[in-house]
Amino acid sequence: MTTGTSRHTPLPGKKLRIVFMGTPEFAVPSLDILIKNGWPVVGVVTAPDKPSGRGLKLQQSAVKEYAVANDLPVLQPPKLRDPGFLEELRALGADLQVVVAFRMLPEVVWAMPRLGTINLHGSLLPQYRGAAPINWAIINGEKETGVTTFLLQQEIDTGSMLFQERMPIRRDETAGELHDEMMHTGAKLLLKTVEAMAAGGYTTSPQPELPESQLKRAPKLFKEDGKIDWQQDTAAVYNRIRGLGPYPGAWTWLQDKTLKIFRAEKERMPPRADPGAWDTDYKSFLRFACADGWIRVLEVQLEGKKRMPVGEFLRGYRRG
Repeated sequence: MTTGTSRHTPLPGKKLRIVFMGTPEFAVPSLDILIKNGWPVVGVVTAPDKPSGRGLKLQQSAVKEYAVANDLPVLQPPKLRDPGFLEELRALGADLQVVVAFRMLPEVVWAMPRLGTINLHGSLLPQYRGAAPINWAIINGEKETGVTTFLLQQEIDTGSMLFQERMPIRRDETAGELHDEMMHTGAKLLLKTVEAMAAGGYTTSPQPELPESQLKRAPKLFKEDGKIDWQQDTAAVYNRIRGLGPYPGAWTWLQDKTLKIFRAEKERMPPRADPGAWDTDYKSFLRFACADGWIRVLEVQLEGKKRMPVGEFLRGYRRG
């Protein structure tokens, strides 16, 4: 970025005191790269432990597991406006807060450090603001995405940008694969950002103001977003399957049971069947008709069963 001005005067020889905020696996490489490069992370804020599995055993977040293993102080506030949490956070004396895949912060939190709070986001802002930028970029058939660091302000994902890194999206790439690449690319960009802020010579750039009709959103995904519309063309269906794999998964109905489709390929041959009709030899292939071709599924999970290659699925599937 080449516009904007330096946010502060550096303090020679002083390392920034950082509070890190994040929860899922995506955030771990960013925390790790800060620790391995000697940045003093004086506290980690993450989600409270949640009951999980049949025994409802409390499950720690990926970030908490890393923090505990590295003897980092951990805060897990149920509510970010809780006076006790705010007092603990203030006592850490952070110069800068870093957010990677956390929840929306109130101003009393993000404005607390002298340098404010920076966020790593998985898109080329201003496009794909929201909770699921990786998924929606693939669902929409984008050929390129990236990561952005920016300063938090009140409206979600709208603050002044610091740095961006562009990334290609491969034709067959799933959201899970892009997620794994992006979390490491993002970690490197975050380190670059922290180093620039410590040096005091960084610049900021306001996000481009685009008409609402040109902005692409990335809202939280729900089960209904995964339902495949076979009236669409093969490209649109294929992109939805890629964009929702492996989680939450694209799905359709197969003889009154839900069938999740994790991997598939396109067949351009015009179908002699109505959209949504399926065809199989019950041995090696299963395909569904779309508006302009077929989607041949490669990896599936039938309701109540485990995920498996289609050949294994068909060998055990009972015909209705």
